[in-house]
Amino acid sequence: MWARISAVVMLLGSSAHAAPEEIQIYMDEMNAPGQFGLDVHNNYVATGHTTDDYAGEQQSLHRYRLTPEFAYGLTRSFELGLYLPLATIDRDGLGVDGLKLIAPKRRDQIWFWGANFEIGVVDHGLDINPYNAELKGIVGLRSGPWTVAFNANLDFKVYGPASSPPSVDLDLKLSYLVTKAVALGVETYDDPFALGDDSSFVTLDASWAGWDLDLGVGSGYGTNPDRFLIKAIVGIPID
Repeated sequence: MWARISAVVMLLGSSAHAAPEEIQIYMDEMNAPGQFGLDVHNNYVATGHTTDDYAGEQQSLHRYRLTPEFAYGLTRSFELGLYLPLATIDRDGLGVDGLKLIAPKRRDQIWFWGANFEIGVVDHGLDINPYNAELKGIVGLRSGPWTVAFNANLDFKVYGPASSPPSVDLDLKLSYLVTKAVALGVETYDDPFALGDDSSFVTLDASWAGWDLDLGVGSGYGTNPDRFLIKAIVGIPID
């Protein structure tokens, strides 16, 4: 068993409505006690929206988001992390979106579960409501070469000028270990109650010499205008 608690602080700057700083299914990976880690999140929208849902919204077409995630293992069950900076590169140049503090978790179990809470303030270009929060439930199973992980997310407005009822997002990852270091799988990110910003990815997870790679190619569907997305999370050994 483990718990993950996150506090989010978003600085004012250029930001994006789509292609968030992380497109990821939360599972149970963590650093050993006393070990530092670095994951670099990379997301690119090759085919995205060019119209605004509200005045001042940042468009997602050809937007590249780069987010280094620094982590430090405190115990076998607890890890601290920092997303710094949340950055974007688009037709307007380079912008800094903010930072995120994270605190996970536990690993090396057949079953794993946890929870994640985030709260933050974002630039107007990212959301018409500046203060928002998310509560995430996490559960997963590892059995032989198979891994399945499920995230249930409740997103809700904390403060802002526009009406925005709470929304639910259900995320699923299914992967199969084809070698000791390479797994192939699929990930889905879905709103079960509306055709919202849904997307699916074909993924490849690989590890070698302390490095990790989570590579995904996917597409949005429903009302998601981002029809071709590429994501990569690169785990870099820094010890």
